Amino acid sequence: MRAVVIYESMYGNTHEIANAIARGLGPGTEVAVVCVAEAVPELLAGAGLVVAGGPTHLHGMSGARSRRAAADEARKDGSKLTLDAHAEGPGLRDWFGTIGRIRGWGAAFDTRLAGPAALTGRASKAIARLLKRHGLAEIAPPQSFLVTKDNRLRPGEEDRAEQWGRELAARLPAVAASP
Repeated sequence: MRAVVIYESMYGNTHEIANAIARGLGPGTEVAVVCVAEAVPELLAGAGLVVAGGPTHLHGMSGARSRRAAADEARKDGSKLTLDAHAEGPGLRDWFGTIGRIRGWGAAFDTRLAGPAALTGRASKAIARLLKRHGLAEIAPPQSFLVTKDNRLRPGEEDRAEQWGRELAARLPAVAASP
């Protein structure tokens, strides 16, 4: 089975989570981890599993304005934030506007502040809806991975993401037939 893990990341947290999920998918699954700009239809063709994730901005998926604001925040004097290598490329919202139908299984994740989702928002729910709209069947409920107020992954989140990847991989044999 081939899987593609697609990420949008501003400060590197979502990128790290995507890598951890890929590690969990691990042996027995050919996995490509790509930023949104590299998630072209040819790469997705024939993938049995597509996992997509991004940061939560303003209670949902990022947009051009929120991405620009995040980049500006990292450039401020004295900022301890570092932009991910692909931070200024397209976001998931842009990507969904460029792809057609995809067959296979899908899963969505996000990174967000700790706290009740009603207060922090949760991009993964919108990502999951869009994955379904584009033809993917949900293999697992959307998942959130938490960051601190300083925009760093909370301790243990990478391990939790790797475990979630293992759980996704374990579901694949049971759902190996196309949805």
